Amino acid sequence: MTDTAHPHPAGLSIDQQLALRTAATRLQQQFDGVFGAETIERFLHSSYDGLAAHSTIPRFLPLLAERFARQRLHALAKVEGHHQDGKPTVLFLCVHNAGRSQMALGFFEYLAEDRAVAWSGGSEPGYEINPAAIAAMAERGIDISREYPKPWTDEIVQAADVVITMGCGDACPIFPGKRYLDWPLDDPAGKGVEDVRPVRDEIERRVRALLDDLGVAART
Repeated sequence: MTDTAHPHPAGLSIDQQLALRTAATRLQQQFDGVFGAETIERFLHSSYDGLAAHSTIPRFLPLLAERFARQRLHALAKVEGHHQDGKPTVLFLCVHNAGRSQMALGFFEYLAEDRAVAWSGGSEPGYEINPAAIAAMAERGIDISREYPKPWTDEIVQAADVVITMGCGDACPIFPGKRYLDWPLDDPAGKGVEDVRPVRDEIERRVRALLDDLGVAART
């Protein structure tokens, strides 16, 4: 079957169109032999559209869309059996993907290093990462400032071995056979660093316990 080009999202500048074409080329090189050009462009452009509604910095959208599409394609490859590295995969979900789930992701990636995989998402993605969460994590030497709020997608949920929910309630996706854990944590939205620290510390405790449960050695 011959892949056909997917049209660019509407209203893009020439620079954004060029950036998306360049991103598509990089993704095609990375997933050569796994997915065709049509699938890759579809994921790239739907990732762009999914982020555009919440972005406050349009010039960075092509780069963020490429990062999001890469994550989604890795997830799809796992779901379809194209890639199995044996590493546990955890998905952290909250409402805005701007505070709790981002701090959990930051701790998980820092502590697990390359021994496990983690992703995050939100049912109603916010516009930016909570500045107080960024500051609180920086106190622990973990930089989450380069992260960005994003929605969850079906393939990402399906690829996860464990789904951690944090306050998204009925909006959180439910797939049969998945292992779900609910972490009742205060929402740091609108709070200062002093009030976010206890939430951060509880998240760290829970992430360490999760890694132990998964048999993943935590960084010392």
